[in-house]
Amino acid sequence: MKNPTILWADDEIDLLKPHIMFLTQKGYELVTVSNGVDALEACENNDFDLIILDENMPGLSGLETLVRIKEVRPDIPVIMITKSEEENIMNQAIGNKIADYLIKPVNPNQIFLSIKKNLHSREIISGETTSNYQQEFNHIGSLISQSDSCEEWMEVYRKLVHWELELSHAETNMEDLLKMQKIEANAAFAKFVKKNYERWITTDDHPLMSHEIFKKKVFPLLDNGEKIFFVLIDNFRLDQWRVILPIISNYFTFEEELYFSILPTATQYARNAIFSGLMPNKIAEMFPDLWVDEEEEEGKNLNEAPLIKTQIERFRKSYPFSYTKINENSFGEKVLSNFGTLTNKPLNVCVLNFIDMLSHARTESKMIRELASSEAAYRSLTESWFRHSSALDLFKKIAESGYKVILTTDHGTIHVDNPIKVIGDKNTNTNLRYKVGKSLSYNPKQVYEIKAPSRFGLPSPNLSSTYVFATNRDFFAYPNNYNYYVGYYKNTFQHGGISMEEMMIPLVTLSPK
Repeated sequence: MKNPTILWADDEIDLLKPHIMFLTQKGYELVTVSNGVDALEACENNDFDLIILDENMPGLSGLETLVRIKEVRPDIPVIMITKSEEENIMNQAIGNKIADYLIKPVNPNQIFLSIKKNLHSREIISGETTSNYQQEFNHIGSLISQSDSCEEWMEVYRKLVHWELELSHAETNMEDLLKMQKIEANAAFAKFVKKNYERWITTDDHPLMSHEIFKKKVFPLLDNGEKIFFVLIDNFRLDQWRVILPIISNYFTFEEELYFSILPTATQYARNAIFSGLMPNKIAEMFPDLWVDEEEEEGKNLNEAPLIKTQIERFRKSYPFSYTKINENSFGEKVLSNFGTLTNKPLNVCVLNFIDMLSHARTESKMIRELASSEAAYRSLTESWFRHSSALDLFKKIAESGYKVILTTDHGTIHVDNPIKVIGDKNTNTNLRYKVGKSLSYNPKQVYEIKAPSRFGLPSPNLSSTYVFATNRDFFAYPNNYNYYVGYYKNTFQHGGISMEEMMIPLVTLSPK
């Protein structure tokens, strides 16, 4: 691999020979010129990896040369060196996308550091990230084997998400090792859930769960006089929250925590539990007209506003509220244009469905599968959507209005690749991560089964209904037409079952800056 080549333009270049010798000894090839015109000519005839420009040169100034270079070679990083500390010169240089700005006198090590930052940061970051993850690997492994509380499992999941994001930003060969560690963690997490889930539902000894969000997080703020936007992004995982965090933090400070979704980790159950403040069997019992059974054809999340109303009334609150569901950008634009009508209510509930739509589209569309071919690509699409959608404008408006935001989701999603067989009758639901039916056939060692649904807060469509849940990266496949079914759904993102990604989900309180 050839040594990096650097162009250095300075009208006092002869006085910089010690600096040039120092950089040459460090392995760089230097081409030197004394004015902007010669710098432009050199750029036309050579390929440089980096350019160092003096701002104060006769003829074409450094800033003028910078503009001309950026027109033809916007990809080359430029370090500007100047005697001036005037703010307007700094602003012009930064506005023209310089890589760094150094003020004379500079010593060789300052320049060397800036060159390393701009030419070698990727290799340095990759090396350090690899080394740091290798050091953390055994520690995370110990946490996985020893974790026996919700708080410890949250720590495991946060660490895995942290390293997943770190490794995705660096060129390393650690991704497969991390994937194996996540699979190991999810296998142990499933055992933890199987051991504890019944206790969580039947006693007060449990983590914060779906049906308690309004009671413990929303009502206390409203009772304290706060004005709230409750924003629920469907299918929103911790890693996806972390990629939009840098955008959100321009407008809000935040407090991040995790809570546990109830089972099944699916909209019909988890989101209705959030909005009603009840477990699903209690919704079906107390408000049968608002609960839709699995075998019914109508949408399973059409009664969210009425469910919110029942919860407010049950807790004897008198807060006026609005409910808005945004399924497409054009409707989001309408919400923004009528934003003033929302600011006279203390509580505004907004459901954003894009990520759920993306997840389903990825299953059904070959093009979307290509665009979201990996976890990193899936996160990238989430970030791109948020940055360019009406959702970001909504958050900006909320910040300007002085409202706090509770940002959360009803469940996450997991990338599945391991089919397991299940047999059910024609009334069995179609979800790939959980099944409910009266005559299911399956291997009980491969699933988490619930044979007494009411004890777990779940309705029974039939007297003998059983719920079974897939764990880790498994998904349910029917024996008939098995190969087609497996080929169609393998490597898709699904929800409804037991995994860290589906169950431990972000709950973020945002305060406007």
